[in-house]
Amino acid sequence: MRMMKRAAFAAAMVFVGAGIGRLTAADTNTSETYRQLNLFGDVFERVRAEYVEKASDEQLIENAINGMLTSLDPHSSYLNKKSFQDMQVQTRGEFGGLGIEVTMENGLIKVVSPIDETPAFRAGLQPGDYITHLNGEAVVGLALNEAVEKMRGPVGSDIKVTIRRGETGEPFEVSITRAVIKVQSVRSRLEGDVGYIRITSFNEQTQTGLEKAITGLQQQAGDKLKGYVLDLRNNPGGLLDQAVSVSDTFLEKGEIVSTRGRKAEEGTRYNAKPGDMAKGLPLIVLVNGGSASASEIVAGALQDHKRAVILGTQSFGKGSVQTIIPLPGHGAMRLTTARYYTPSGRSIQQLGITPDIEVKPARLEELDSQGQRRREADLRHSLRNNDAANKPKPATPPGSGPTPAPGASNAPPAPPTPAPGATPGAPPVEPGEASNDNKPPFDYQLSRALDLLRGVALFQARAAH
Repeated sequence: MRMMKRAAFAAAMVFVGAGIGRLTAADTNTSETYRQLNLFGDVFERVRAEYVEKASDEQLIENAINGMLTSLDPHSSYLNKKSFQDMQVQTRGEFGGLGIEVTMENGLIKVVSPIDETPAFRAGLQPGDYITHLNGEAVVGLALNEAVEKMRGPVGSDIKVTIRRGETGEPFEVSITRAVIKVQSVRSRLEGDVGYIRITSFNEQTQTGLEKAITGLQQQAGDKLKGYVLDLRNNPGGLLDQAVSVSDTFLEKGEIVSTRGRKAEEGTRYNAKPGDMAKGLPLIVLVNGGSASASEIVAGALQDHKRAVILGTQSFGKGSVQTIIPLPGHGAMRLTTARYYTPSGRSIQQLGITPDIEVKPARLEELDSQGQRRREADLRHSLRNNDAANKPKPATPPGSGPTPAPGASNAPPAPPTPAPGATPGAPPVEPGEASNDNKPPFDYQLSRALDLLRGVALFQARAAH
């Protein structure tokens, strides 16, 4: 009986594998393949029968699949239905919610800012308000992501939010109807005569947000605009097509990125179309050890085409592309399917983008246990870079001024499910209903970028006369 169960399980595994990866007859008919599947069946039956606590078959199989994928490299994994749905929300950059940026403070949810023209904005929520209850349930004891999940919901549904305004204010209740909220992955402002643009992730809203930001800055500054600073620090990546579009925004022509898979014929090249929205004005791109994947595609393309000066510290070094493969009736698998290369043919896998000018942050930041920033090369099972000639070179000239140790950087989170195609990285999990940038009081790297850009603009103006 037990042998029949193992055989049936092995046959089922072969069937599932055929549906996902299209195993060839030669693969499935070898005795070695059946022997390994029988081994899996033996372990599965033994765990079911003898593990100290009862575990569901679904849980065991999902964990086994995830173990198979995660053992390949740090970015392949299995997504159950819930994780798959959450990633689709992150990738789209829009969801049903209230429209507030929130953080956690003293066990309560604190409103950082309501997003303009959203339900929370129209309901009168203000920065500094504390949310104490959601639908009558106290938020004390909830994790931030749990509270955010409760605030999100179907568009058109209502939620009662209890607000405390000020330290001694009496709580009051507001009923808010959820609507479609678009995550602001692009923020911008004028820094005197320089346009500052920060991209926090690459989702489906990014290119639209970038075009709106550039247009707004041009209208505000007019002819006084001397250039742009594009801030990609701590941006862990996202959708490949958005990285291509963002690069294309500043380029007139040429290759942006190429991808190469297991088979030579699977390679793809992405090229820029005519039209530089920044009108050729000087551009500086800020990167650091938290800039990964899609961020590195943008920085690498602009650096190779000499369109921008890259300033900051060495980037993370994630040079692989993940494809999301839906599994009907289940979740999806995220599988590394290709490496990507900059226009000059560089693979940044484990190496990262070396800035043209190295400038370390002038603020104290937490370090990991070894006192160093973690990068792609530090991750277990990370893909090797086989291009021996492509070694990182020290950035020159080094930044002057205060240079305390750079901050710790975790590996980029798993990439969300993309629109048709593949994604090279992942947008971060939002801390609230929209990202909160927590800009430091003094940003030394940005200050250096602004000084450099104004110097370049001054030099160009004098050379023109």
